[in-house]
Amino acid sequence: MTTSTVPAAHGQPASAAVVRQRAVRALVLALVALAGLVLLSLALGARSISPAAVLDALVHGGTSFEDVVVRTQRLPRTAAALVAGVGLAVAGALMQAVTRNPLADPGILGVSSGSAFAIAIAAGVLGLTTPQGYLWFGFAGALLAAVAVWLVGAAGPSSTSPARLTLAGVALGAVLSGITSAMLLFDPEGFNAMRSWQSGSLPGRGWEPVAVVAPFVVVGVLVAVLLGPALNAVALGDDRAQAMGVSLGRVQALSVLAVTLLAGGATAVAGPIVFVGLMVPYVARRVVGPDQRWIIALSAVLGPGLLLAADVLGRLVLPDGELPAGVVTAVIGAPVLIVVVRGLRVSGL
Repeated sequence: MTTSTVPAAHGQPASAAVVRQRAVRALVLALVALAGLVLLSLALGARSISPAAVLDALVHGGTSFEDVVVRTQRLPRTAAALVAGVGLAVAGALMQAVTRNPLADPGILGVSSGSAFAIAIAAGVLGLTTPQGYLWFGFAGALLAAVAVWLVGAAGPSSTSPARLTLAGVALGAVLSGITSAMLLFDPEGFNAMRSWQSGSLPGRGWEPVAVVAPFVVVGVLVAVLLGPALNAVALGDDRAQAMGVSLGRVQALSVLAVTLLAGGATAVAGPIVFVGLMVPYVARRVVGPDQRWIIALSAVLGPGLLLAADVLGRLVLPDGELPAGVVTAVIGAPVLIVVVRGLRVSGL
């Protein structure tokens, strides 16, 4: 049996009621902000649409230009950002909890690199040039990469260690990224179809990729939520977690599975968007404390909010055209990462 023990923050445990009140308040504010960002995503673009017209298009439909734009272009794009944001943020929370490293990211399992490699094969070798065509390849590549990393990390007489998983993931990711880059250089024309995907661009995805990926992301979130109490025990150290009845191998295996479903699905539908899985759980932990249950819950709201904000900002910064959301998150994330690294203490979670 596992318990719901919450590790103390900076050596001074806070009252459970105070922590819960602060977490609930933060979650409500994040949900309100997310609702506002959804409305902005549906209203802003090359041609702005009033909030009243957006609501009318959603409720009553219609055949006007605004109605068609909202329902066929901006609504699927917004849904893709929501699904991808949840997947990346919750996957990042799991990675940081399992590895006890506040700078961990879903990409260290090689998920993004495996997905990009599989999509490169689908686009360049098989000629699949639409998201509907290469979506399953991206998902399969993410899964195979995560399984390979897990098998390498589990090799040896001792149980799988976070350090071994991290090293295996970084090594495999580097190899797959190198092969993918070489393929792109040798046949740039054949890989034009995946350039938009590689930059983390959300428009043009349609409903089908979102409908395919959403169930996997939902399952991944459910697994993460169920792992919350065990991850709180793991944060206390391996010995104490085992004394509390937590199976470290089982927690790690289920976490890898959940990260594969979450980050693999997000990467397949939106491309290799960086920093969301790193920034969001870090901010969530600073707001709600070390309880992984609240970190996962708040990350699931902040993640899509950040991705929607980046997507909306990318539509507005250029007079003609737009910046992909993945580029915007990278521009925002780089200075944030520098600040985090400079202010981070050497201690773990």
